Amino acid sequence: MRNSRALAAAGAAVAVLGVTAPAAVADAGRVPSPSNIVALPSVIAPGGQLTITVDGCPHGGTATSNAFPKTNLTPIRGGNDTAKGTATVNDDARAGSYDITVHCSGRSLTRPAAFTVIGGVRGGIGGSSTSGATPTDIAIGGGLVAAAVVGGGVFWMRRRAEKHI
Repeated sequence: MRNSRALAAAGAAVAVLGVTAPAAVADAGRVPSPSNIVALPSVIAPGGQLTITVDGCPHGGTATSNAFPKTNLTPIRGGNDTAKGTATVNDDARAGSYDITVHCSGRSLTRPAAFTVIGGVRGGIGGSSTSGATPTDIAIGGGLVAAAVVGGGVFWMRRRAEKHI
């Protein structure tokens, strides 16, 4: 009884190996193609550094975009055909989404909208203000200041009157 179970288990193992061996041999001869382009951080300011990681690029390659110059990708040791590179976003890059195109192993892959460049901050005038205060804003602000002055005057006069009693 034990021998028949052992023979059945061995037969099943041989059958599994027989089915998977041709796939392994076929996989050994294929040329990997780039896949899974990842850009971090995904939102960056002009002049910032962007890390690009690509799977299926065992010998390295290059990455290009309209937002940064051509960047070399180097293989990662033990990275399972993964390559990595660091690109510096141009100082004059306009705000918006940018594609990254990777070239490695004689093949290319483009990831649309891989990262976003943000615009500069307009500090000192509220950031979101485009044309300054409107007449309505000035009227509301003036009304609030006037109410504060009247309220402070009334409070001061009442306090002064209480001292004389």
